[in-house]
Amino acid sequence: MSYTYQYPRAALTVDCVVFGFDEADLKVLLIQRGLEPFKGKWAFPGGFVRVDETLDDAARRELAEEAGLKDVFLEQLYSFGALDRDPRERVVSVAYYALVKLSDHRAKAATDAADAEWFAISKVPKLAFDHADILKTAIERLKNKIRYQPIGFELLPAKFTLSHLQHLYEAVLATELDKRNFRKKVLSFGLLVPLNETQIAGRHRPAQLFRFDESKYEKLRGKGFNFEL
Repeated sequence: MSYTYQYPRAALTVDCVVFGFDEADLKVLLIQRGLEPFKGKWAFPGGFVRVDETLDDAARRELAEEAGLKDVFLEQLYSFGALDRDPRERVVSVAYYALVKLSDHRAKAATDAADAEWFAISKVPKLAFDHADILKTAIERLKNKIRYQPIGFELLPAKFTLSHLQHLYEAVLATELDKRNFRKKVLSFGLLVPLNETQIAGRHRPAQLFRFDESKYEKLRGKGFNFEL
């Protein structure tokens, strides 16, 4: 038996805030819209949800289609439903945030995007729709979550120095951290594996390289381990 839904319905979209990190700056990936509304303005990768796909599938499809991103850390963020958020029609958007290793993902525009570019958080241009609100919410989520879950390693290369790790936390939290206390705390978890490799940084002496032991973290988490910085 088929049913006819007699009430007006809102359209549904997904928008994805993609974070990356270089040596000093937390960055976000933006696409330049190639179509109206807001043609030529910067926005997040996203689009309408198809009737035959889940929200997660829609978000991953849009990331692949508009930014060429696949197999990245992706988590649902929040729903945005202001009545006037989209001039085309009544649209509700479910926002996601993604974390990528910047060196592995160059900005790449696809489908209806005119351009794609990484912007430092401090230099983000005026955004289309309500994407400024979405970005603010995503940054707050990242700040809160990075303190109790090691998602920051999703933003780092496979091999990194302790200074690089500290710079990441300082960029995300927008605050300066005490070097000695930070290193003591992060090493106390036993989740960093020292490598027989070093990295030269400017005039400083070579710095020890580490990698994150994800398998050990998963085992500890199963026993109730609490990662908190």
